Amino acid sequence: MQQHELRPPKGATHKRKRVGRGNASGHGTYATRGMKGQKARSGGGVRPHFEGGQLPFVRRMAYKRGFRNPFRVDYEEVNIGDLARFPGGAEVTVAVLREAGLVRSGKPVKILGEGALSVALTVEADRFSKSARSKIEAAGGTVRWIGGEPPARAADADEAQPPPGGGTRDATGESAVAEEAGDGAGS
Repeated sequence: MQQHELRPPKGATHKRKRVGRGNASGHGTYATRGMKGQKARSGGGVRPHFEGGQLPFVRRMAYKRGFRNPFRVDYEEVNIGDLARFPGGAEVTVAVLREAGLVRSGKPVKILGEGALSVALTVEADRFSKSARSKIEAAGGTVRWIGGEPPARAADADEAQPPPGGGTRDATGESAVAEEAGDGAGS
């Protein structure tokens, strides 16, 4: 068999249906459109998902609001008060928390500041709240981040830095230097 002798099997190909080409074709007169009506007209028909005017399916469903953040990290939370059960000087890691039954899932662990801590502990976790960190350090302990300390957030950095041009901020958050410069300009 040569390449020019190849043919598709019988019945594998079909001629395109050409409607409205006379009654002898079997698709003349109404040309497969039925009798009259919106769908029989030229340019007629309705948009996809149109249900004839009844309340559409998508509007019958509950109205979903907002969106789901794909980058959200869900933490397993442990409070400072729960760490008080460990003896002073102990090193509290995620494995130790799991053995104690304080952590159950495989989620990253965040230490929160609810409760009091009176013993010095070395606590290792993925994240710490500000209050938890300050309470651990006030009790003489240390905090250690898994994967290193996260970079400071922009809001935290703004509080720590003085306003541009030096000086201090007053109770309203305005720079005291700006007021002094404004007083001298008028004279």
